[in-house]
Amino acid sequence: MSDVVALLRAALGDAVSTDAATLDALRSDKSGQRTDAAPLALVAARTVEQVQAALRIANEHGVPVVPRGAGTGLSGGAMAGAGELVLSTAAMARILQIDDVDQLAVVEPGVLNGDLNRALAAHGLRWAPDPASREISTVGGNIATNAGGLLCAKYGVTREAVRGLDVVLADGTLLRTGRRTVKGVTGLDLTALLIGSEGTLGVIVGATLALTPIPAGEVATIAAYFPSIEQAAAASAAITAARLRPAIMELVDPVALAAILRHLGMRDRAPGSAHLLVQTDGPAAAAEATAALAIITERGGHATLTVDPDEGEALLAVRRAMHPAMEALGPVLIEDVAVPRSRLPEMFAAIRAIADRYGMLIPTVAHADDGNLHPNLVYEGEEVPDRVWRAAGELFEAALALGGTLTGEHGVGTLKRRWLADELGDEQVALQRRIKDAFDPTGILSPGRAI
Repeated sequence: MSDVVALLRAALGDAVSTDAATLDALRSDKSGQRTDAAPLALVAARTVEQVQAALRIANEHGVPVVPRGAGTGLSGGAMAGAGELVLSTAAMARILQIDDVDQLAVVEPGVLNGDLNRALAAHGLRWAPDPASREISTVGGNIATNAGGLLCAKYGVTREAVRGLDVVLADGTLLRTGRRTVKGVTGLDLTALLIGSEGTLGVIVGATLALTPIPAGEVATIAAYFPSIEQAAAASAAITAARLRPAIMELVDPVALAAILRHLGMRDRAPGSAHLLVQTDGPAAAAEATAALAIITERGGHATLTVDPDEGEALLAVRRAMHPAMEALGPVLIEDVAVPRSRLPEMFAAIRAIADRYGMLIPTVAHADDGNLHPNLVYEGEEVPDRVWRAAGELFEAALALGGTLTGEHGVGTLKRRWLADELGDEQVALQRRIKDAFDPTGILSPGRAI
């Protein structure tokens, strides 16, 4: 291994680090978990050529490689351990082009989502993926996990917002997939396959992104409170069934809401209540908000509606504070399941039953307009106790029984790999691993992760 580090230094110079503190930080991500030992070295690539050189050396010597962006993932996919080489693209952070006419942007993978959208705002455009981590997560990481967020039900997840990719394969080959056109069906859609592949098929070094205009007209925001989370979820399902298309529709259960308000130092105006947040935009914003408000009232909710943009952003800030509020509670396993929107009340009921059965707190929020729930399992100690994993396993079983999925947007990583076959079945898992073999014959890219 020392010979490999020497080869990397000879090829890449100061882009290679073996500093102990630097490597120790690479053992974890935002999931709160850690590997047993620090990785071999870090390559902080600044160019495509450096990524290619690092992968050629690693591939020749059979060194496992863990691609990494900002390290904000929640599934353990970017955590690196003993003998692994971390290949970071965080320093590749240039916006290369903004095309107003074709509504495209060409970027490097290390650009932060929030920085990109601030640059696009001057052109009246935005990149629609809107994860809660947008201020700290990279576009490359968003693509690697097919990130979603608050806006995805109306404006799409990352896969719908990428036209093409520049990817370096395990042997150092640079592959360009996709195109700049809206349509294109030549050959297999490798761009879509690479999106969400969690670093197992290649290292993203560039992306051509599809942009959307910032919606014109007013934005209307509804803050509603219900006696129970099941009632709030039923109201959200009724809004969807009424063919309304909110830009944002978020559910916060009573345990999560109380924790968020405590963290923000805000008064709890309705103790013990569940919270439903609805925001509409575009030319029909007022009419859709009025219709949604009527459904909420009919379903027993108490709600207020505002068209003031600042008030709307303040209400959204409560929902966006979920992760720091959970961190304030102590160690937490942040989970990510999705069910059909009509089954949200049943999934919330299942989460509450599991929390009661195991005697633990499971504060939960959900992107109600796409059925994606984030149960947060709070525990004590440095490692996740076995009973927490058992509770998480029951959450996954409940989601699958309701026709759902193990992960809506965080990815499989290392933390959910043991349950992969429960959803996909052995045949599909085997096929996916054969696809990985085609991209990465020596198996050096993100081994033991995702697939």
